[in-house]
Amino acid sequence: MSPPAARDGTTAREAPPLWRQLQLLARLIEGVGAGQSLTRLLDDVPPGLRAGAQALSFEVLRHWGTAQALRGRLAPRRPAPLADALLCSALVLLLPDCAQAYPAFTVVDQAVEAAKREPTLRRQAAFINACLRQYRRDPDGLLAALADDPVARWNHPAWWIERLQADDPEHWAALLAVNQLPASMDLRVNVRRSDVTAYGEQLAQRGIAGMPLGGAALRLRSPHPVHELPGFAEGLVSVQSATAQRAAPLLLDGLGAQPLRVLDACAAPGGKTAHLLELAPHAQVTALELNAERSQRIDQNLQRLGLQAQVRVADAGDPGAWWDGVPFDAILLDAPCSASGIVRRHPDVRWLRRASDIAQLAAAQDRLLQALWPLLAPGGRLLYCTCSVFRAEGAERIAAFAARNTDARQRPAPGHLLPLLPGTGAELGDNGRHDEDGFFYALLHKPAA
Repeated sequence: MSPPAARDGTTAREAPPLWRQLQLLARLIEGVGAGQSLTRLLDDVPPGLRAGAQALSFEVLRHWGTAQALRGRLAPRRPAPLADALLCSALVLLLPDCAQAYPAFTVVDQAVEAAKREPTLRRQAAFINACLRQYRRDPDGLLAALADDPVARWNHPAWWIERLQADDPEHWAALLAVNQLPASMDLRVNVRRSDVTAYGEQLAQRGIAGMPLGGAALRLRSPHPVHELPGFAEGLVSVQSATAQRAAPLLLDGLGAQPLRVLDACAAPGGKTAHLLELAPHAQVTALELNAERSQRIDQNLQRLGLQAQVRVADAGDPGAWWDGVPFDAILLDAPCSASGIVRRHPDVRWLRRASDIAQLAAAQDRLLQALWPLLAPGGRLLYCTCSVFRAEGAERIAAFAARNTDARQRPAPGHLLPLLPGTGAELGDNGRHDEDGFFYALLHKPAA
């Protein structure tokens, strides 16, 4: 929660006035509206402003459905994208459940100031002022009028809501509600260099509270910049969600300690690649990534951790262009997906995806599964996973694959993990108490000849 702001929007801990933050925020939201990833947009924000910009943009995107519906009632016509982004961002900051604590008069004053100081918005300042003041006169009535609007109520696109209702009639509302909550910050201790108990003690010495979750996972009581984490630069620890940390142990368990040929087929940014190497130091790991820029992230992460893998820029679905013909003992296919299970960490995802994306992604997932299965040695295993809550990207894909490949045997794996609110089914299926992300896992075994 932000500290109270003065009339000019400044606080004791914030140098930039609120009007300047709102200008930056509006640019970020305008970019998301144009289809750009918020993560990429934040990379271009000066480091000193990035944390505040992320907090504000996350809050706005978590309430974008409500804000858009309110703007529709306050303005007869939708304004230009930047003006719309500024107006709707200010409306979010005025909502009663907004986590950013600014007095209402300050939000209105500073939003108008932001418009006046932006040449392309100067003529919209009076319009923005009128809309915000109209909202302030009757916020309860305006919000009550949105009661029958599912997008305004749940802050997800209509197609997303309908798909969840069809996929999981019992838990769809809880899945939507949990996406409004900030995600925890989970760490993965590098077991080649330390262990959870020892690293937890190092955190405690710095005054950082961490809770062990099992395996190599620790959850921080509150997020901290990575430069504050002891030994981060030296490779003692990485940031990775506890649910994502299930992948490497699932794939490697039972394969033995002998040198293994392992393929991480869609590897960027390299968290799972590194985890595989931490658990299997003698493995020969090949990490593929189609995007050259993203492949550099794999190298950077491995270098920080003191690990080595063969990192290649290649299409995993076209083995003829990169495979040397020697089968792999284990294959991890963390397939490109909707990312619908990690909306708490990336709230822009819900507004960037389109209904048509799911069928296109499912076709790509089928293509990758079919292309990689012949590369697996007899007796080997392939772990298919997606960070999605949609069954079209999980159970339906494996059922279709199994129908086409009768030599595939399914081994025990969690299946669909759903990021549910406490008390609403956290023990559902293979969900663990600490699974805050939505994932799907299927482990496929190829019998020895």
